[in-house]
Amino acid sequence: MAATAKSEQTRRLLIDSALALFRSQGYANTTMRCIAETAGVSVGNAYYYFRSKDELVAELYRFLQDEHRSRALPLLRDGHNLGEHLRAVLLANLDVMGPYHDFGAHFLRTAMPPSSASPRGSRNGAADTGVGRAKSIALFRQAVTVSRPQPPLAIRDDLPELLWLVHMGVTLFWIYDRSPGQRRSRRLVENVAPLAAKLVILSRLPVVRNIVEDVVHLFQGARRDD
Repeated sequence: MAATAKSEQTRRLLIDSALALFRSQGYANTTMRCIAETAGVSVGNAYYYFRSKDELVAELYRFLQDEHRSRALPLLRDGHNLGEHLRAVLLANLDVMGPYHDFGAHFLRTAMPPSSASPRGSRNGAADTGVGRAKSIALFRQAVTVSRPQPPLAIRDDLPELLWLVHMGVTLFWIYDRSPGQRRSRRLVENVAPLAAKLVILSRLPVVRNIVEDVVHLFQGARRDD
């Protein structure tokens, strides 16, 4: 038990040391040796826990996903509309990710690889990414479940994953957003959330429903190809 606690403490110390160095001297200029020295552990010990800087960033991303879920879940209230829920979830993500914007591109490259690949140096990258994706989609499923009115039945099952794709699009926009405090990303959320909710409601109309169902069928086909 004590050994497990000490191991977790060392992992956390390495992550915190890496974050401090990434902020102070940049990602490119930070080496694993610097991280180990700052954490007060041997280089060999640092490599025992993390094989590369990329693996450290992937670990941080998984931590931020859990933090995002913890912040967003209490904001999902039974009876609120889907637009309110989507806005709350997307803004919570920007709040959690905000302090790490300077190396957000590394999240995209190392923590979200294709399902068939792992981040460089990662022991369980693809599996961990799949778990993170499932947790994130589950958050959007909860947002859909407690929303009123409920989405049309024809798209209800696929909607959480479609909303997750919206979330990923906003995250990509945020990564390359150079406006002060990433204001443009927040403005994008304020516009996208109600628009997505309106499209979901309008999908009850025959003309719109046909278009939405075509999109869902395309999405389902692409998912089967995976």
